[in-house]
Amino acid sequence: MTSTTARTVLFHELGGPDVLKTEDVEIPAPSPGQVRVHVEALGLNRAEALFRAGTYYYQPTLPASRNGYEAAGTVESVGEGVTAFAPGDLVMAAGNFELSAHGVYGELVLLDEGSVVPRPAGVDAVTAAASWVTYSTSYGALVRTAGMAPGDQVLITGASSGVGTAALQVARRSGAVPIATTRTEAKRQRLLDLGAEHVIVTEQEDVVKEAKRLTGGRGVDIVFDAIGGPGFRALGDAAVPGGTLVLYGFLDRRPAELSWNWPLTVHGYANPDVTRSAEGRHRASHYLNSGLTDGTLRPVVAEVFDGLDRIRDAHRLMERNTHTGKIVVRP
Repeated sequence: MTSTTARTVLFHELGGPDVLKTEDVEIPAPSPGQVRVHVEALGLNRAEALFRAGTYYYQPTLPASRNGYEAAGTVESVGEGVTAFAPGDLVMAAGNFELSAHGVYGELVLLDEGSVVPRPAGVDAVTAAASWVTYSTSYGALVRTAGMAPGDQVLITGASSGVGTAALQVARRSGAVPIATTRTEAKRQRLLDLGAEHVIVTEQEDVVKEAKRLTGGRGVDIVFDAIGGPGFRALGDAAVPGGTLVLYGFLDRRPAELSWNWPLTVHGYANPDVTRSAEGRHRASHYLNSGLTDGTLRPVVAEVFDGLDRIRDAHRLMERNTHTGKIVVRP
C-alpha cells in the first residue's frame, strides 16, 4: 500500500467559515491498527464550528488543523492487525478522536480501527453521515444515562438540531413522550410533524409553566439540554422532584445554574464517554443499525451540499440556525 493525494479541508487560523480551505493533502498508507476510508458523505456538527472558531472545549493544533467528526464511506485499505474491517466494507466514523489529527472533512481519511463502526447494507451514505453522532448521543444520554422508560415525559431543548430531532425519535422508540422546545414559532409545526408530542416556543411561552401545564402539574421526568448556562435552572424547575437532567451541550458559555427543585439527578454527558469503549460502540452501533434497518430511526437532513468547496457555505448555514436537522456535504 502507498500514500495517495486527496482533497482535504484544513484551517490555519481561528475564525469564521472562510478560514476553511480545501487543499491537496498526502494521505499515507494505513499504519498497524488503522483503516483508510474513502468518504462518500460527511455530516456537520455544532462542535466543529466551535472548534474552528477556537471556542470548543479543546483548541485546534495550528496550522493545518483538520475538522469533522462524522462521515460515511467505504474501507479502501487496512493496516496490519486490523481484523474487524476489510476493503469494501461500508462504515461510519465513530466521532471519538482528536479533530486536528483525524477530522473527516476530506475525500480520504485515516482512522484507528476503534474509531470506525459498521453501517448496515442498504443505508445510503447521506443517511449514514447524518446518523452516528446524533443517535449515539441521544441513545447514550437518554437510554443509558437517564434510564428513559415507557411513559416518561422528556423535555428536549434545541429540538430542531440534529441531536434534537434524533432525540424525538429515540424517545418515541422507547415509548416516552417527547416535549420539544424551540426559540421561534417558525419551527413549531415542523417539530410536531417530526414526532414531538408538544412544542414550547421559548420566545413567547414560559418553559416551566408550559411543562407543568402539559404534564398536568407534575413536571417532566427527564430534561435533555444542549444549552446550559443560567437557563439550566428553569429546566430543573420544570422537572418532577426526583427527575433527571442531562446536560450534553454548552451553547451558552456561562456557568450552568442548578434549580432548588430537589431532589434532582444531574448528569453532564459527553458522547465519547460511550463511544471510546468497545462495549459502548457495540451497543450504540446495534441500536442505531437496528433502527435504520427497521425504519424507526430516520435522520432529518436539512440540506445536502455537493463538493468540499461548499464546506464554507455549509458552515454558514449551520451558524444561521434556520435549519432543522443535519447538514451533509458530499465530497
